[in-house]
Amino acid sequence: MARYVGAVCRICRREGEKMFLKGDRCFTEKCSVERRRYAPGQHGQNMRTKLSDYGVQLRAKQKVRKTYGVLEKQFRKYYMRADRMEGETGTIILQFLERRLDNVVYRLGFAPSRNKGRQLVTHGHFTVNGRKASVPSMILRPGDTVELRENMRTNQGVLDSMESASHRGVPSWLEMDAATFKGKVQHIPSRGEIDTPAQEQLIVELYSK
Repeated sequence: MARYVGAVCRICRREGEKMFLKGDRCFTEKCSVERRRYAPGQHGQNMRTKLSDYGVQLRAKQKVRKTYGVLEKQFRKYYMRADRMEGETGTIILQFLERRLDNVVYRLGFAPSRNKGRQLVTHGHFTVNGRKASVPSMILRPGDTVELRENMRTNQGVLDSMESASHRGVPSWLEMDAATFKGKVQHIPSRGEIDTPAQEQLIVELYSK
């Protein structure tokens, strides 16, 4: 499946705020948004374009899509699926994105970023409910358990990430047992439990046209 492989710091600069796509670097003075608070490219410093209503909606969608590392086709599928369900469509989209396996791996602290979480999942380093899982887009359900496989429990990168994550904490809808390298989905997160800055209503308005 195709995916973005360019410099992720450019994405943050384009949106004008930190999206925490590069792990611990985003919390240091080396963060590109801190050093260059303007859009990337030759004319980035001179951009003063006023966005139309469509432009505002598009940027809201692109911001969320790139935060979770999802391509347009898959993101639209999440919208179509959410639109058929009862409840607020925008919130349901975010719930789908949060419950993706690569995001859960990141939220539990096994990876410093969602992109790294995707890589670890793709390489088959996790099991879900005791069975090997290598599909980053797998949507987890309440009660599902995610466990790091034995051969990766001494990996320094994973250990460093878990150490960093212990300071920022694990979302309330997840449960983490660092001693056994195992996490669990306790329930579907409410909108208040999702800290991703998103204007999901604008996304719904964009797709519903």
